[in-house]
Amino acid sequence: MTTIKLSFRNIKKSFKDYAIYFFTLILGVAIFYVFNSIESQTVLLDVTNSTHEVIDLMTNMLSGASVFVAFILGFLIIYASRFLIKRRNKEFGIYMLLGMSKRKISMILFFETILIGIISLAVGLGLGVLLSQLMSMLVANMFEADMTKYEFIFSSQACIKTIIYFGIMYVIVMLFNTVNIGKCKLIDLIQTNKKSEKVKMKNPMLCTIVFIISAIALGYAYYMVTGGINETIKPPEDIFKPIVIGAVSTFFIFWSLSGLILKIVTSMKNLYVKGLNTFTFRQLSSKINTTVFSMTIISLMLFVTICVLSSALSLKNSMTANLDELAPADIQLEKRVLNEDWLDQGYNEEQIKNSKLSIREILEKFDFNIDSYLEESVEYNLYQTEELTFGDTLGDNWETIKNTYTSLIPYNVADDINVADDIMTISDYNKVAKFYGNEEYTINEDEYIIVADYDSMIEIRNVALKDNQEITVFGHTLKPKYNECQYGFVEMASNHINSGIIIVPDDIVDDNYIVYNSIIGNYYTDSLDEQREIQEQIKNLVNNPISLEYNLPSINSKVDISEASIGIGALVTFLGLYLGIVFLIASVAILALKELTESTDNKERYNMLRKLGADEKMINKSLFRQIAIFFMFPLLIAIIHSIFGITFCSYIIETFGNEQLLPSIIMTAIFIVVFYGGYFLITYLSSKNIIKENRNAREY
Repeated sequence: MTTIKLSFRNIKKSFKDYAIYFFTLILGVAIFYVFNSIESQTVLLDVTNSTHEVIDLMTNMLSGASVFVAFILGFLIIYASRFLIKRRNKEFGIYMLLGMSKRKISMILFFETILIGIISLAVGLGLGVLLSQLMSMLVANMFEADMTKYEFIFSSQACIKTIIYFGIMYVIVMLFNTVNIGKCKLIDLIQTNKKSEKVKMKNPMLCTIVFIISAIALGYAYYMVTGGINETIKPPEDIFKPIVIGAVSTFFIFWSLSGLILKIVTSMKNLYVKGLNTFTFRQLSSKINTTVFSMTIISLMLFVTICVLSSALSLKNSMTANLDELAPADIQLEKRVLNEDWLDQGYNEEQIKNSKLSIREILEKFDFNIDSYLEESVEYNLYQTEELTFGDTLGDNWETIKNTYTSLIPYNVADDINVADDIMTISDYNKVAKFYGNEEYTINEDEYIIVADYDSMIEIRNVALKDNQEITVFGHTLKPKYNECQYGFVEMASNHINSGIIIVPDDIVDDNYIVYNSIIGNYYTDSLDEQREIQEQIKNLVNNPISLEYNLPSINSKVDISEASIGIGALVTFLGLYLGIVFLIASVAILALKELTESTDNKERYNMLRKLGADEKMINKSLFRQIAIFFMFPLLIAIIHSIFGITFCSYIIETFGNEQLLPSIIMTAIFIVVFYGGYFLITYLSSKNIIKENRNAREY
């Protein structure tokens, strides 16, 4: 009982010093509960079956991510325990001087860990339950669900999962503490404040050479991911090369700067000898010198956080923002027209013959009149011929494009430019454009237009168009009407996928080369339930065994596109938030704990400054500068990495639209300011409290 009382009193007495530890534990528990309770929060939402499938996928992925998150938080808790033990070395030494055994000290730490675990779990779960109600509203809003059935939700499954995961972490901490106490020697515990970490001074010339080489290597990695002339990043196999180069270069950047900072500052006499700057910069140099690996890991974690949050939020915003523009009709039916070449792929002659029927003709054979459900519609055909490939439209410009626009070329196109381009008559395209509300065009008998909405491919095609590249199609030679692509599309989607359709005069096409027949329409009804019922009827036709003799159309509807976009956007957003916030907390908590450890080790040095006449204002100013620079250093490197990382991510998410990237970056910056600023403030206040201890004891 005495041991338990002593443990409780120790926690109460050192609560201010434990603020970072408690704050991190509570946040970790709350975030873990919130994201693992999403499944319970979505049970009562009134959504469609397809949306429920997306939600199930999202919860499964979040559950898998929780295992990874548990490892990160477990590492963080063990790291924090090192700080707490080091913080109390002298206290443990006094216990041993008074006759307390190491086993007894281990029992004190055992009960303290249990008490800390109970308190952090209780407060964290309480906070998590409250935050999960806000998360319920966010989930409902993202999935556009009916909130009429909303009620206060407590997820017992998420609670049990949180207790089990964090319970395992605390058990590991107990074992870790027991082993550490067993290795302690009395002389080391008593003299802990008098011992200073050995710091080997680095050769400035060597540091300069390493810094220059690392900077060049880092620049090369940046060059690769943003489109180096002779480097093509082909996801996913080649992306690891710049990642490894960037990570290693970051380590050596920190290693070299740790030896150069003091040398640079000492050469600036007016700055170095001002106030306590001599002490401040020597302390800072020592910290960075002894935390090169930690600073590297923190910087890389912050880099991942910035890229993940920015890209995830941008992807979600772009997908939802594009719906009205890229899915302007209610439904689109599309059917492939087969030719004799499909005999080698398992189709018979009857199926090939039937595929040449139009969509309306095929549906009528099943007594289904699509026009009875549509208020308005248009029909169009797409053509393809081996006579006109993607490479043919580029002509002699391919080598120039390949070497200049490496990062813009989709890797499947880079490997094969002989894929046939889609061809469409000007009258068919104008019918679709008018139906969608897009611009209509006119061309002469010897002209063609390329319409596209995929930015990278537009840039590539414009090279050939500006060179007035002529094409030959169905025996006719055509010249471009415009020296750049025109905006347009025919297939509804949630993102920009049209890499180019060749628009030609009506008279030159050959109907034997039709590859797709499509119908676009708007329903008579605005009821989503009735629209889904019509789509279900068509889907039942497609799934009918008799339909195997016919190449029935696929369905692409605004409702399905909307639900898929919202679902994918939500999945990416929640995964991004979960991992991003955890990475951010882990990074800044490690920085904070390292700084608190340094403050504990340097109490005697600050006391010596007071004896030399430094007042509290000067000391606090020195402490503030040390912590501010120590916090900003890895963040600055991470921000530089992120500029190029986000640029690379923008290539990947380009089809979804990059116009929403700036708001996402601003939102990410707000996250970082809140969490980073909060931890910085707590660290500074806690460090001030630590370095004042000796002064108070002396005055007493």
